[in-house]
Amino acid sequence: MNVTSGLNSMLAAADRILVIGCPGSGKSTLAKRLSRALDLTYISMDCEFYWLPGWRKRPRDEIDRFIAKAVAGERWIMDGTGLSSFHLRLPRAQAIIWLRPPRHVCLYGAISRALRYLGRNRPELPAGCPESLSLDALSYIWNFERDAVPLIEAALRDHAAGIAEHGPEMPILQLKSRRQMRELLDLLGRPA
Repeated sequence: MNVTSGLNSMLAAADRILVIGCPGSGKSTLAKRLSRALDLTYISMDCEFYWLPGWRKRPRDEIDRFIAKAVAGERWIMDGTGLSSFHLRLPRAQAIIWLRPPRHVCLYGAISRALRYLGRNRPELPAGCPESLSLDALSYIWNFERDAVPLIEAALRDHAAGIAEHGPEMPILQLKSRRQMRELLDLLGRPA
């Protein structure tokens, strides 16, 4: 979908939106801004579901319980790709915004964020999880299109096939640049 094509009606009709993409792509920043523009509750998967102080990961069953409770809400925007929870989130989502900028943009975003918050908590993380950046994280970002994107596409395809007989396809808006993200925010800021 083009950023301007049917954008206002798609987002105005969506009470539950997923923002997915590579680390460093701008998911949290965009989701927080959209939550204000669309008056939706902002949910950060990293902060609210995954991590305990000291970067300890919650047990999977606890994560799933928290996600199931959150997606039962009527109006929200959630940032985080989390393939292992698509089965809980996709059935409730009404639109997906998939951030797909080039890898150098994601690397720059992750590195600049790490430098800005190094040793401190950024707002999208729970207390006790200071910002850091590892070679594993950089490698994950570098290989995201090769390794994660086929899994995301398969999950979205499987979900679409499962609901095809029940109603219209869920809109997926792919944004491939910071410029497109700014255009989206600008369009929502304009009076109808």
